[in-house]
This record gives sequence, structure tokens and C-alpha cells, in this order.
Amino acid sequence: MVSQRFQPDTPVDEERRESVFGRRAGERMLHRLVELGIALSSEQNISKLLEMILLEAKDICNADGGTLYLVTEDHQGLSFQIMRNDSLDIAMGGTTNKEIPFPPLPLFHEGQPNLNNVASAVFHNQKVVNIADAYEEQSFDFSGTKSFDANTGYRSKSFLTVPMINKDREVIGVLQLINARDDADEVHSFPVSLQPIIEALTSQAAVSLENQQLIAAQKELWDALIQMLASSIDDKSPYTGGHCQRVPEITKMLVGEACKAEYGIFADFDLSDDQWYELHVAAWLHDCGKVTTPEYVVDKASKLETIYNRIHEVRTRFEVVRRDAEIKYLKRCLDGADEAVAKAEFEEELALLEEEFAFVATANVGGEFMEDADVERLHQIGERKWTRHFDKQLGLSPVEALAAKANPAARPPVEEPLLGDLVEHQVGKYNRGELYNLSIRRGTLTAEERDTINDHISVTIKMLESLPFPRKMKNVPEIAGGHHEKMDGTGYPRGLKRDEMSIPARVMAIADIFEALTAADRPYKKAKTISESLRIMSFMCRDHHIDPDLFELFLRSEVWKSYAEQFLLSTQIDEVKIEDYLPDPALLSDR
Repeated sequence: MVSQRFQPDTPVDEERRESVFGRRAGERMLHRLVELGIALSSEQNISKLLEMILLEAKDICNADGGTLYLVTEDHQGLSFQIMRNDSLDIAMGGTTNKEIPFPPLPLFHEGQPNLNNVASAVFHNQKVVNIADAYEEQSFDFSGTKSFDANTGYRSKSFLTVPMINKDREVIGVLQLINARDDADEVHSFPVSLQPIIEALTSQAAVSLENQQLIAAQKELWDALIQMLASSIDDKSPYTGGHCQRVPEITKMLVGEACKAEYGIFADFDLSDDQWYELHVAAWLHDCGKVTTPEYVVDKASKLETIYNRIHEVRTRFEVVRRDAEIKYLKRCLDGADEAVAKAEFEEELALLEEEFAFVATANVGGEFMEDADVERLHQIGERKWTRHFDKQLGLSPVEALAAKANPAARPPVEEPLLGDLVEHQVGKYNRGELYNLSIRRGTLTAEERDTINDHISVTIKMLESLPFPRKMKNVPEIAGGHHEKMDGTGYPRGLKRDEMSIPARVMAIADIFEALTAADRPYKKAKTISESLRIMSFMCRDHHIDPDLFELFLRSEVWKSYAEQFLLSTQIDEVKIEDYLPDPALLSDR
């Protein structure tokens, strides 16, 4: 008697077993699609995403080759993105870094949909096309395929062409597989049973691809906006043009060297792709607060400059005083005075006026330092009197008129000082007094104007902290807002010390200083050579203003040289011996 365990299967048992096997195969395929969907949704690199789509579809159908097209921006063609063919060993596009040399497939001919090509027809009809043998197909033009086969010895036979349709029912690409193979490596038609699976894959892929394209478009827009803002700040002042664009270059160079270094504070330092982008944004926006800084403060190239250089007003007064002296001389002659004596006294007065105006004009230009004696002489010159004959309360703006009404001027004619610090010179927090400004000891900015310049960093931090940066970019305000801090805590605006700042923030301080020292577009200083700039920075390092480890890396890696070759004038590039500027080893971190 035969054991029941080894009895042959009945037809019902066979059917049940095939059903179970089929169900299990379907479950495995479903599981694979779920895993693939997760992978597609997490992939952020569009080239890798496209490659994954094609390779997975190709693997599911055991296809010999395939091409993935994307709709061009003008929606007039299908551009080749990925090409693979196992038999011909072709791998182009995607991560291969090999460009596909073929032009986009046209979607239209003379304004009408191109339905001759199978890929473009699939785009227009939004339907899958499964072709058993291209050489026997009459509905589409395969002359290009046949020409390709003739040149390569290949035989293109079966085609499965699937539209990639997004959630808005728009075709954003086309997936085409070529030559399905069986286990014996024989080419056959693509099984109809696999079409729903490939359609499901392309549907998932279309959504993932569209999401990544939207993210890429948003990133491109964001980059364009921050660069537009930086450029507008540079364009706001003809004297700081390019600063916001050059500082990021130095910053990225030095941070790159810090990532490569494997000693000291750099041993565990590295940046992910997200952190590199965070640095990119911070560097471009490091001076965004300058958008609120008055132009006349940013551009102030002389002490009396506001919207224009007020030395012209002062010169006009000197002209009036000169004319008064000439009138006095002529009246004396008419009154019978000794003409020779009167003329000598007149010429002496003219010489003094010319010398005094030259002194005032020179003081207006600004310099390294103004002595006490020079300030005293300015006040003496300012005490000269000139006579005003016209009402200075006429022709005022509404704001000026209100101030004049509160402090009415004496009615003309009236004698006034040649140089004055008058009530109308008080404008908000600014003192535009002529003597006050001409007496600036160093440079061209008053204390209030310097505070306004310095305040741009506080405004920068305030602006950046108000933006809803994603978690991956939460450090942008800290990196961008630290470039005026000093390692000893005497910087601004927060008085941070070295250990309270990230390495990228400390890098930005060095980048900002080196760019400012070597800039050739400043009205108030001559562009310094590399050696002059590095010497100044070595003093700043010694005084604990910049990070010594980063400054040493800046010198040894020759970031200064790479930057100079790209951005500096040839006259600024002189001989440099970095040993002359290296920090004292005692200042450096343990190695």
C-alpha cells in the first residue's frame, strides 16, 4: 500500500500549488516595489534616481538595454538622460559622467504631435506601447533603430515603452526597455503580465522624480535669491563691489583645507554635503544686513560727505569771504587809501585764505591720524565770519522745515562762522557738524557712522534668525554672524570667544579680513599687497583677534596664493615667505 504522503498530485493539488507559488511570487514583487518606492523617495541625487529607475525596470524585465528620457524645459522634446545596453557594453548618462551625444527626440513636427516615433507617441497618448518585433511593426518609424543596428551589428527586437506620469497626469519622461531575454538568453517579447509592474514603478518614479525636481528648482531659486541679494549689496556701493561674492571663495577654499587636514583641531573636522551647502548660504549672506546701511555711510570717502561732498559748500563760503576781502580792498582804494598798501594787505589775506582752504580740504580727505594741533587750527579757521544775506529756512523739505521751526535761524543779513556745528546738523543719531566731522582723528567716519557700519552684523543676525531655516541649515546665522568676532572676546556684536565659535565661523573672520585688506575698490585706502596684508593679519593673530590654527593653515595651504591668482591685481602679488608670518607655536592647539 502506497503511503498517502507520496501519492501523486491531483489536478486540484497542482492548481492549488501554482496558486500558492504565484501568490508568493506576487508578494515578493510587491515587497520589492515597496522597497524600491522607499529607495526612490529617499534618493536626493537626480542622476542616481534616474539611473535607479532604469536599472530596476531593466532588471525586473531582464531587458538587454534601455533608455530613459525626460521632457525638455520647453516641452518640445525628449532628452536622453540614461542609456544602457549590456550586449554592446554601453553605459552613458547618470553617474557614468559620459555625455549622451544624441539630440532630444522632437515631440512636434510643424506644430503637430510627433506620433511616428514610439517614445514621442507614448508621451502624447500617455499609454504603454509593447512591441514584439520592431522590424515587423508598421505603426512607428524605426528607421533610426535599424540604422543603429546596421552600424553596430545589434538586433533591436522587442520594445516596451512606458510614460512616466506625475500626480497631475502630466508626462514628465519616458522609459523604454529593449530586448527582453529568457533564461536561455533568447530575446522574446515583453510579457504583458509585467506591464502593470513597470507602470507602477514608473508611476512611483515619476512622483519621486518630480519631488526632487521641485526641490532642485526651489534650491536653484533660493541660490539665485541669495546671490541677487549679495550682488545688490555690492552694487549698492561702487566701493565695495564684489565683496559679498569674493568672501565665499576664500571661505570655501580654507574650509576645504580644514577638511583635508588631519591634525589638531582639524582631526575630526569634516563637512557633509548638507553642511557644505549651509556654509555656502552663510558665506553669501554674511553681509546681508548692509542692505539697511545708508549709502552715504558705506560710501563715505571724505569727512564732509553725506549724499554729496559738502566741501563744495565750504569752498563757496571761502569764495564769499574772498569776495568780501576784494570788495573791502576796492572800497579802501575809492576812499583814498594808499593803493599799494591796500593791495599788499589784500594779497596777504588772499594767500592766507587759500592756505586755510587747502588745509581744510586736506583734512576732509582723511588719513591715518590727525594731531591735536590740526584740530585746534580747524576750530580757529572755523571762527572766521561770513555774512549770509538769504533766508536759509526757504526751500526746505518737510522734515527740515519742522526742525527749522523748532530752532529758527536769525534773519539775514547775519554773520555766521565759516565752519560750524549747527542745530540743523543734528539729523537723527548722526552729527553732521562740519567741525565735528573734519576733526575725525582717523579715516572718514564719525563714531555714530562707525556704529552704523558695525551694526550691519547685528542686522544680519536678526535677518537670518528670522528666516525659517530647515534643521540642516540651522547654523547659518551663527556662521554668517561671527565674522567680526575676535578670539579674545573683544569683537562684536556678541563678544564671543574662540571656543564659543564654530570652525566655519572663525574661517569667515579670516576670509572677511583678507578680502578687505586686498580689495582694490575701496575709496578710503590703497589696495595692499599680499605681504602687507599677511603682516597685518599676523599682528591680529598675535593679538588674539583671529584663530592661530586657521591662520597657520591659511598660510601653509597657500589659500592666499590661490585666491590672489584669481582675484588680485598683478601689482599686489609680491614675494611672500610664510615663515615671516606664521603664528607663535605657543598659540597653536596641541598636535
